[in-house]
Parts: sequence; C-alpha cells; structure tokens
Amino acid sequence: MHAEEIRVQGTVQGVGFRPTVWRLARECGITGHVLNDAGGVLIEAWGQSAAVETLARRLSDESPPLARIDAIERRILEAPGQAPDAFTIVASVDGKADTHVAADAATCPECLEDIRDPDNRRYRYPFTNCTHCGPRLSIVRAVPYDRANTSMASFPMCPDCQAEYDDPADRRFHAQPNACPSCGPKVWLEAADGAKLAHSDAVSAAAHMLREGRIVAIKGIGGFHLACDATNTEAVARLRRRKRRYTKALALMAQDIATVRRYANVSAAEAELLENPAAPIVVLDAAGRSLPEDVAPGQDTLGFMLPYTPLHHLLLDELEEPIVLTSGNLSDEPQVIDNDEARRRLGEIADYLLLNDRDIENRLDDSVVQVVHGEARLLRRARGYAPEPVSLPSGFEDADGILAMGGELKNTFCIVSKGRAIVSQHMGDMEYAAAQLDAEQNRSLYSRLYDFEPATIAMDRHPDYVPGQRARALHPEADVIGVQHHHAHLAACLVEHGVARDAGPVLGVILDGLGFGDRGELWGGEFLLADYASYERVAHFLPVPLPGGDRAMREPWRNAWAHLDTAFGWDAVAADWADLEAVRWLGEQPVDTLATMRARSLNCPDASSAGRLFDALAALLGLNQKRMSHEAEAAMALEALARPYMQHERAHAYPVAVSVGDSDLDPPVMSWRPLWEAVLGDLRNRHEAASIAARFHWGLGLAVSELAARLARDHGAASVVLSGGVFQNRELFDVTVRALEDHGVRVLAPGRLPANDGGLALGQAAVAAAQLRAQARPYGCTALRARRGAAAVPRGQAND
Repeated sequence: MHAEEIRVQGTVQGVGFRPTVWRLARECGITGHVLNDAGGVLIEAWGQSAAVETLARRLSDESPPLARIDAIERRILEAPGQAPDAFTIVASVDGKADTHVAADAATCPECLEDIRDPDNRRYRYPFTNCTHCGPRLSIVRAVPYDRANTSMASFPMCPDCQAEYDDPADRRFHAQPNACPSCGPKVWLEAADGAKLAHSDAVSAAAHMLREGRIVAIKGIGGFHLACDATNTEAVARLRRRKRRYTKALALMAQDIATVRRYANVSAAEAELLENPAAPIVVLDAAGRSLPEDVAPGQDTLGFMLPYTPLHHLLLDELEEPIVLTSGNLSDEPQVIDNDEARRRLGEIADYLLLNDRDIENRLDDSVVQVVHGEARLLRRARGYAPEPVSLPSGFEDADGILAMGGELKNTFCIVSKGRAIVSQHMGDMEYAAAQLDAEQNRSLYSRLYDFEPATIAMDRHPDYVPGQRARALHPEADVIGVQHHHAHLAACLVEHGVARDAGPVLGVILDGLGFGDRGELWGGEFLLADYASYERVAHFLPVPLPGGDRAMREPWRNAWAHLDTAFGWDAVAADWADLEAVRWLGEQPVDTLATMRARSLNCPDASSAGRLFDALAALLGLNQKRMSHEAEAAMALEALARPYMQHERAHAYPVAVSVGDSDLDPPVMSWRPLWEAVLGDLRNRHEAASIAARFHWGLGLAVSELAARLARDHGAASVVLSGGVFQNRELFDVTVRALEDHGVRVLAPGRLPANDGGLALGQAAVAAAQLRAQARPYGCTALRARRGAAAVPRGQAND
C-alpha cells in the first residue's frame, strides 16, 4: 500500500477545496483524510501508487472555481501505519499562517436560483452563499478561515444549515458564512431619523423608495453605498450636493447586461468582466439612452457593475432602470462600514438606510477596470481581487520579510513572504486621517493573516509622504530602503509580466503627476533604463515650474501660464497672442504674482510632470480652468473631448522638440515650444477645441514612442514598459503602443495592478528584494535576528 502526504498551498481555504479532495479521493479509491491548517490544505492519502498520482493530477485540473493553487508538495510517508477504512475530512488545526485568504466573490448561479425559487427555504434571503461565492476577506479576522474567525461567529447555524455544513457532498460544506432566514443575519430599513420601518420585505421597500426618488444608504459586502435612481435628474443632483462629490463620475449598477447596453457599448471582453466573480465596475463608452449629466460630468464613459450579492439582485430585480451606487462616504473619506457610523455620517445624505446585523470586518471598495488596447486593465484593485497573491518571477523565490508602503495617493501596501507578494486592497489618499487609520488596521490584519513581521521596509523617497513616516515609527528595527517613485512603477510592471530578476534592462516610459527624483527634484515624464535593482534616467520631459506648489496640481490655469512662460516668456505671449480669448482670460488671473514667485524661486519648484502638461492644454481649451475637484479631472475631460476626433487627426499631430544636452552625459529632453506654437496657431485659426485635443494626443504619443524606440535600440533594451497614471488615458496609450509596435518594439504595460500609484507597493517590494540580493544581504527573519543581535547596525536609515 502506497501512502503520501500532499501539501496544497495557495488560495485553498473557504473555497470548497476539502470537499473536492474528498470527492476525488473517493473516486480514485483512496483512503485517508484532508484538513485545513495554517499552511493551506494537508492530505494524507493511502492507495495504489497510480491512484495517488491520479489524485494529485486531478487536484490541479478539477479545483473549485475560486481556488488558486500555488504549489503541490508531496512526500512519501515512511511509516504510515495501517491504512484508514475511508477518506474523511477532519477538523482544522492552528499553526504558523502560510496560506491565502480568498477574495470576496459575486453570487453564483446556483445561489441565485435559490433566492428566486419560492419553494426554496432561502427564497429572497439576502445573505445566501455557498463555497463558490459570497464574502471572504470582508468578514475574516484570522486564519484558518473557519467560522469562528469571521464575523459569522455570532450566528449559530440552525439544524438545516448545520446539516449542509457537515455534508461533504453539499456545495455548502464548510461554507463559513452559511446561513438562512432562521439563523442568519437580518436586514431592515430605517429612516434617516433612526426610526425602524415596519416592512415584511425591507429590500422591496428600499426599491420602492428608490423609485420614488429617495436616496438610500445600503450596507453592502465591503462597505456602505449611497443609491438613487440613475435616471432621476433631481435625485442624482441631490446626492451629489449632499455627498459633496461635485464632478467625479458616479458608479452605476444595472440588473443585467441587457440593461447596461441601453446606455453603453459593451464588447465581449467587457461583458466577460461584468459577469466575472470579481464583479468590478467596468468603464464603458456611453451610447444609446442618455443619463443625467450629473452622473458623469464632462465624460463620455460610464462605470457600470452588475449585482454581486443576493441583496443587490433582489433590489435590482424590482427596478427596470439602473441605479447610482457610489461609495457611502463624504467625498474622499473612507467608505463607512459600521451601522452606528452610517447613522451618524450618512444620515444627512440618505433619506433611508438599508441595514443588516452582520459586521464588515474589513473595508473593501469596489474595484474598477477598463479594457484598453484589447486587454483588461485595473484602475483600482480592491473587492474581488485583493488579496489574491501576485507570483514573483524567477530569482525572487527566497524573498521574505519585506513590507512595501506604497504611495501617498491611491495607497496600497505589499508584503513579501516566502517568495510571494500579497498586495492589499485600495485604501485611498493618505492625506486623510481616517485613511491612515484604515491603512494601519489593514497592515495589522495582513500581519495576522500571514504571520508576517517586516525585516525590511520599502518606501517612496519623498520625505513627507505619510506611509513612509508611519513605517519608520512602527517598525524601528526594520531596515529601510528608499525606492524612486518611477523605478517602482517600472518594477511593478516587470513583476506582473514575469520578467526574471537577472534579466537584462528594459526601457521604461513612466508618465504621471510627479515623484521625487534623485536629488530632490520633481519628476513626472521619465525615460528610464532599468532592471529591478537599479536605473538610469536616459531622457525626460522639460522641467516646468509649478507655481504655488500643490496648488498647481489643483488649478490648471497655473500650469497653462507656466508652460507658456517657459516656452516664450509671458510678456511675449500677452503681446503676440492678445487676440486669443484663452490668453486674455489667462492674463486676467494673478499672473504677475506667479512671475514674481518664479523670479524669486518662491514655492515654484520645477517638475517634469506629464500630468501638468495635460492640465495646461485643458486650461487653454476652457476645461476646468480655475480648479479641479478631483485628481486628473482636467486630463480626463481633455481625453473625452479628443476621442471622437482621434481617427481624423494623425496627419496634424503637433510637433514636439527633443533637445540634446550640453554634454554627452546630459540626457535628451522633450520640450514643448513647437507644440504650443501649433496650439496657439490653431486657436487663432478657430479650430475646434476637440480637434486641438486630438492633435495634442497624437503629437505626444508619437513623440514619446519615437524617442522610446530610439533609446531602447541604442541601449539594447529588450522591451519598453509603459506605466504611470497618465497612461490610463486610453487614447494616449493606444497611440503610443501602436507606434512602438510599428517600430518592432515589444511593449509591457500593467493590467493586473493599476498603472497609477495603486501599483507602486508591488514595485517597491520588488526593487527592495533585488537590491538586498545584489548586496548579498539576508531576507526576513534571518535579517531581523542579525539586526537584533548587532546593536551597531543603524536603524531606520534610508538606503537610497
């Protein structure tokens, strides 16, 4: 008799893996047992050698829908004892955590049938789930992923649910959130004044309120949402006003894809994303029926998602039109997750609150994705995707003990443990105290889930960024490695595409708002020759002042003045182009103050920012001239303006200058005087603003691709990486990629992680791991033990 121990690692708890093993083992004629422990799933199998071999193969081929296997390790049991009579599932055991927690998953078809079947005991029950769907990360407190370690611990199962839970042949076997109307969480409707409303069906009552034009706060799977009828102009405007979200697009939910198609184009790839278990918001081109302008002001796209919980399905089943379903918060604050907090903070926004008594342990925003150049690309990675691990490429197998803190905006963090990277969910902008607290709570959670202690902190070089400051305070024993912002963007893309640690350099084009440079400069339009461990700045955009510092990132007119002043001198612009309305308007602003600031170098730092270039043109075209209410608002409006004209304007692409430095050591600089001459000329000739916007996109994309292709060829780089938030502009990305491909260049771009700062943490972690290996320094616990035993080792110093 052959006996083996089989260890399965990956996302294998809470996804129906043990009953799958039980079924396969019985079909293969194998006896033994399977259990969950902190390392994943452990199997002891007795049977014929060929049968055990078949079982191991079928584990990979027939794993459950939500499972992800990272490794299967096998070893012969040398003294196995007598073979058991049957194959059984035994209780979980505790130990050092070394497994993955699954992401929350949308309602599966079988559970959807249950809630719509009047003869089913879960008919219209909003918390129906099984091992193939339902909450995971949002309710977990610790591993192993058992009911006692989730927010379902306070809901003892009734005999019927317990029987399902105990039956390996049932799809609810060990489904930790398993419940029914008799024993599970309850839902109710309250008025904003706290009065609990008597309704036999609270969800149906909430649907009625939405049809009546009311705003309803809905407790979802990872946080509260604010909902209203998306076709009701007054309701949408009232929601914006109360939420203080003045222009940023609002997310939408529709009953099904057929409903979505009334308002937007949906390709096959986009339909697949909408129906994916992750159930993200999918950014679609608006088409067909019009929704109120306040849904997505100045945009030609709409962000739609489909129902992903039983509650959402029951609600939307009663509504023929889509609803707005936006984060339950005041603008820019973290999403509310607690009932009492919702009453306090959302009671002045919502007319009614649809509440339940199941706690949300971990906040999860909705993920956002768009299809660009034929591929799905995440813009925000949260519910449905986090905390799915990211496989590290060859050369990182022993990387361990690294905590990467991410950026100041769109913050995520990343832990590297035993050769794998786990990137947190999106947590927002760290300038807000509530977001900082959320980040600290999540880092504590991930430390518990993965039994993780950092030996090395990887952080952005900017000295004022909150994540880095908190890391130094909370982990004084950890070594600190400062990672250049744009290098981190590039490295994250290399990880995603499986580029080995010892592969040759690539040419990275990283376009974003700004990041700290080598000597404290502000970078944002960068061409880097780089691998994981190091980089060289081989070209960049022309540095242009940011008059007012941070204010220039919110007020586009400042950038318009700075670019024109840099290109020609403001006095010459005011004299030579005084007939232009845009120049006259700009001259009515306090430009003399900006000139004084620049002359005296007062709060007017230079920046090679790509984002501010877009803001400058947007302001000249009358888009968001005075102020933006959210990041990239002007650039997004510029993209939407350009889109209908893109196919006609390539021949009129604006020229861009590339100058060579004073010495061979100075990198080429991409500068903008000829572009601005062309823009001002087209304004004088009364060309349409949309035509000017399209010519700008073509000119920038072709110039960037031309320079990148030449640099890659000159330096022998195998690929060109395109990353940074500016490349979330579909038109710029498409022009650049197609032009590079015409040059015969292989292009790598982010998809599974955002190109914006939401992907920084993964890149920081990879750079730190590569630098530690290049310096032959130990990882993880080995490094911590060495450091604790050597008092002379300096603590908390940035190793740049």
